[in-house]
Amino acid sequence: MTSMIGELMTLMLMAFALGMDAFSIGIGMGMFQLRLKQVFYIGLVVGIFHVWMPLLGMITGKFLSETFGSFAAYAGGVLLIVLGIQMFMSSFKEEDTTLISPVGFGLILFALSVSLDSFSVGLTLGIFGARTAAALFCFGIAATVLTWAGLLIGRKFQGVLGTYSEALGGSILFAFGIKLLLPI
Repeated sequence: MTSMIGELMTLMLMAFALGMDAFSIGIGMGMFQLRLKQVFYIGLVVGIFHVWMPLLGMITGKFLSETFGSFAAYAGGVLLIVLGIQMFMSSFKEEDTTLISPVGFGLILFALSVSLDSFSVGLTLGIFGARTAAALFCFGIAATVLTWAGLLIGRKFQGVLGTYSEALGGSILFAFGIKLLLPI
């Protein structure tokens, strides 16, 4: 029971970290003065992508784990570290990432762009044999709620918190990557 609670807490932290880029980009998207119905819809689409992308990653990760054994486990830890560093570093870029309009094809591109990193994390979780349903539920809920929060905050504050939230998410993924590589 204790290990299940620990795994659920770990999954929630990872889901929070992965949802931070949707949150930070959502803040910028909130400047489009979206209606609440649009905010609701955008959050759901991002949440759905944060379920499908890690599912694909977990399926691939389970295959790699069965095929390549412990090598795949180390690769998963390194992948989280690289992803964390990339997410942390991209938070300090001067570029404005809100050039895509959050409707139609632009919404699909937005949801895909903020969920690509969840494929990589799903790959790692598949390698380590995490509980699939729990992981997907955590990722979907966290991404949806954080996207809604980012869009609503963006409507009010015009992008003050974005950079710091993505840096926090990258730091969390980096720490989990280190934890997977070091037998503590």
